[in-house]
Amino acid sequence: MTRQPTTDAPSDPSATDEAELARRLGTLTLEQKVRLLTGADFWSLHPEPAVGLRRLVVSDGPAGVRGELWDERSPSANVPSPTALAATWDEPLVERLGGLLAHEARAKGVDVLLAPTVNLHRTPYGGRHFECFSEDPLLTARIGVAYVQGVQGGGVAATVKHFVGNDSETQRMTLDAWIGERALRELYLAPFERIVGEGQVWAVMAAYNGVNGHPMTESPLLRQVLHDDWDFDGLVMSDWFAARTTEPSARAALDLVMPGPIGPWGDALVAAVRKGKVDEALVDDKVLRLLRLAARVGALTDIPTTATPLHHDAASVAARLRETAAAGFVLARNEDAQLPLDRVALSRVAVLGPNAAAARTLGGGSATVFPPYTVSPLDGIRAALGDDVEVTHGVGVTPQTRVPTAALAYLRHPDGSGEGVEVSFLSEDGTLLGSERRTGGAYTWMGSYGPGVPTGEVARVEVRTVIRATDAGRYAVGGSGIGRFRMSVAGVEVFDVRLQLPPGADLVEGLMTPPQRLHTVDLAAGEETEVVLTHDTVTHDTVTHDTVTHDVDSSDDALGDAVTMFQLNLQPPHGSDDEEIERAVELAREADVAVVVVGTTEEVESEGFDRDSLVLPGRQDELVRRVAEANPRTVVVVNSGAPVLLPWSEEVAAVLLAWFPGQEFGNALADVLLGVAEPGGRLPTGWPVSEEGLPATEPVDGVLAYDEGLFIGYRGDGRTGWQPPRYAFGHGLGYTTWDYVSIDAPGELPSGADLTVAVRVRNSGTRHGKQVVQVYAGRPGSVVERPLRWLAGFAVVEAAPGEEVVVTVTVAARAFEHWDTEVGCWAVELGTFTLEAGPSSATLPLAVDIAVGNS
Repeated sequence: MTRQPTTDAPSDPSATDEAELARRLGTLTLEQKVRLLTGADFWSLHPEPAVGLRRLVVSDGPAGVRGELWDERSPSANVPSPTALAATWDEPLVERLGGLLAHEARAKGVDVLLAPTVNLHRTPYGGRHFECFSEDPLLTARIGVAYVQGVQGGGVAATVKHFVGNDSETQRMTLDAWIGERALRELYLAPFERIVGEGQVWAVMAAYNGVNGHPMTESPLLRQVLHDDWDFDGLVMSDWFAARTTEPSARAALDLVMPGPIGPWGDALVAAVRKGKVDEALVDDKVLRLLRLAARVGALTDIPTTATPLHHDAASVAARLRETAAAGFVLARNEDAQLPLDRVALSRVAVLGPNAAAARTLGGGSATVFPPYTVSPLDGIRAALGDDVEVTHGVGVTPQTRVPTAALAYLRHPDGSGEGVEVSFLSEDGTLLGSERRTGGAYTWMGSYGPGVPTGEVARVEVRTVIRATDAGRYAVGGSGIGRFRMSVAGVEVFDVRLQLPPGADLVEGLMTPPQRLHTVDLAAGEETEVVLTHDTVTHDTVTHDTVTHDVDSSDDALGDAVTMFQLNLQPPHGSDDEEIERAVELAREADVAVVVVGTTEEVESEGFDRDSLVLPGRQDELVRRVAEANPRTVVVVNSGAPVLLPWSEEVAAVLLAWFPGQEFGNALADVLLGVAEPGGRLPTGWPVSEEGLPATEPVDGVLAYDEGLFIGYRGDGRTGWQPPRYAFGHGLGYTTWDYVSIDAPGELPSGADLTVAVRVRNSGTRHGKQVVQVYAGRPGSVVERPLRWLAGFAVVEAAPGEEVVVTVTVAARAFEHWDTEVGCWAVELGTFTLEAGPSSATLPLAVDIAVGNS
């Protein structure tokens, strides 16, 4: 369904509208008000006809707008991951992408987008690293502001999350992050502050974790920081199932408990107000904020909003995603200018690696969407080169230990009507309650099995399909999920098993990478066999075959009860790693150039768990080295959302970091490899050379101490134990070269004033190009503990060959300030600061001193 706001341009409710909101609030009973403060279901809020409030719909997520369905029936444009967006350093580009997301949201009837995620890249082990922008608070803030302004410019609310300290996943529901006051203010709160102030974001999400002794859904930081310090007038919602108390969370500045209809408020909150334990004025403030949000998105009758979502057709969406993906690709190495490739000189190209034909375009968890299509690197390169160039392919290695979700190409409807599966919902006695025809192997229902299906009566979900072998060999087929699963193949039951999480696992980990049970079957080419996978949605006491059981953390019970999520899995025949590596080496040896696409898997990079290693999974490092030995013109494309170790980086011709680049991956990659587009990205986080000295994600006795304080990422330069990275923050090459000519800035600056810095650069190469001019501040001889340097400003510039341009970089007054813990406010250490300019945090050829004083 498409829902449009009532009028045409974005603004907040006027003073008159505010008075009207207050009037409407005054007509509600306490029970009506409290009912509004807990969600109606997983993705919506209660309507209230008494005040003209329609149903409000919220949606994940950071890589596209999923809507209310979590499956392929509701396809969504899969945009590049947030880390890829930050790698562009291009605010106008990100703002335009936000407008596209608003268009997508309105087409799905969505009012509130649960993005952006602006937690910092404190450590590359963080499981949702790909879902966050950067290790630097300024870059995170500026990209976040652009994202929010694009989304809200289309009349859709953005939700900045997760406030605050949700920078890793291990024990995220219960951990207490101990963060020093300066680090909290100068690093972790800083992106939220700018997005609330400059971005005027309409909603904030409170995190699962605690900070300094208080769970965030009942933390004093919500009121002290958001309300008192920043004058935030929007709504604060809980992360899903994060609110667990009635009175403490109600007395905090938490406004909305999600999801619903169950939760700790409801009747319990009404009773707490009646007993005088919670002031009704607090409830009124929460409801007023909810009504204000509703007015902003056009959900209140007779209060017109001012928003015009831009409209996009399929071609313009594809073009925007293709452009954005290429703009985020980081060319980390380009020995002897091997890239771009000369198409005319190519006769044979080998496209190799596990991610070449089945690339990852997005990360797991709440960022998951179901794109209408994906262009793999292999398909994109073949399409770009055409029939004149032979493109060969080899998988090289299989790094996954899990069997993937069954691909549609192998599935046939039991009635022979085409590709797909039949899903049936059955009662305890086997009565058919409803059915669906599906074209995917992953199934998720949240709170409802769909229209016409009596959810409370569903005891089993049955998936029936016919598997058709494309090649002769041994096929692994099975199911993944939590609970009881039975499978029959060709009418014979092959397993009956109960699968549960390992001890201490986050339930989301189990939902994203669920335990599996498999059965192998030998099939001839073209042979078909019927498969039936049955999942019990209620507990059964008898399991006839194997049982795998462990206790599930009780804090996850509500989510587990509300979600039915499982997969039909299928692995077609493939060679051993030894065989596939040898084949890849032969293909590389016979090719003019070898493009090797390596990357992470859903098993190591997803919401719900942190990584325990930065090594590429499986034997991918061996594959790269063997291919590079066979062909010196080896280009490695790294398809990961977060840093991985690249021990072979000096042995290959070029290294291109592609992140999770969205559904246009292959086309954007072909554009960059062939020079149709320049790789526009610069690193939003440094890529380490080893795992030594990196911050941990494992709490000790429930506490995760941020012992590194202010010194995360490149800010640790000069500290004991700091390891220079393989590729520094801000690093990235293009297809031309640049000279940094001069820097000019005022010699003195009154404290509290912004600063304009002029940096002169010259395109000294032979192609038109883009450069990100970065300015870093430092305070030599400081008596205040601080990093050697920190990002103070940046600007993107383009120039023709030989052209010299002056780039204006604004450095905000905040860049010279630190948080004074004694008085609890921002302060300036008077004296001389140094500003350095260059193409990365490790290459800063220009410098100028600035005297910052009181005048």
